[in-house]
Amino acid sequence: MKMEFDPNIPIYIQLMTYIKKEIVTGRLHEGNKVPSVRELAGELQINPNTIQRTFQELEREGIIETRRGMGRYVTKERGRIMEMKKDMSKELLTAFINGMNALGFSEEEIVVLVRSSLQKKGEEA
Repeated sequence: MKMEFDPNIPIYIQLMTYIKKEIVTGRLHEGNKVPSVRELAGELQINPNTIQRTFQELEREGIIETRRGMGRYVTKERGRIMEMKKDMSKELLTAFINGMNALGFSEEEIVVLVRSSLQKKGEEA
């Protein structure tokens, strides 16, 4: 795992976002074991306390669970994962729409641009 950290955002939040993306995209499957604190700290060259805080927050959100003596695992609750995916999509859409509005695009213009972009992508496939 290779990550470039933004100095303006706490590392644990960036790591939480990364792990969530890995889960919703299916690279980390339901019930899969999550790397240990020690493994991630060594691999990412960050403080183990930061990894621990990340895991605590993900556990609090119900995204990972600890199995005593076995480690941490991605939740098997499909509904929770779908809810997380929906939340992440809302954040992306809100940022996109706000950015387009800031550039002066109307709703209609945004829809036309998105449709056009999707059509081009479909033609390339």
